[in-house]
Amino acid sequence: MQVDLWTSAFCAPCAAARRVVGDAARLVPGLEVTERDVAGVPELVEELGIRSTPTVVVRRDDGTEVFRSAGVPTRDQFLVAVAKALD
Repeated sequence: MQVDLWTSAFCAPCAAARRVVGDAARLVPGLEVTERDVAGVPELVEELGIRSTPTVVVRRDDGTEVFRSAGVPTRDQFLVAVAKALD
């Protein structure tokens, strides 16, 4: 599974998304979250269709996207997405 948290430097909601994802990650052993700054990889941001920050993307091992939240997801939404990615 791959979990990406897309953020930007002056994004207040990004801190809230970071907390939600971090809290959920503590409940799921082995869950790793990669935080990516949109300014650092503009070509990838465009390719993936990231339009706002924060954006949380959860993918299965095969790369299939199972969840995308533009904005701050709830912890429960994020946990359900993680469960879907493990199916």
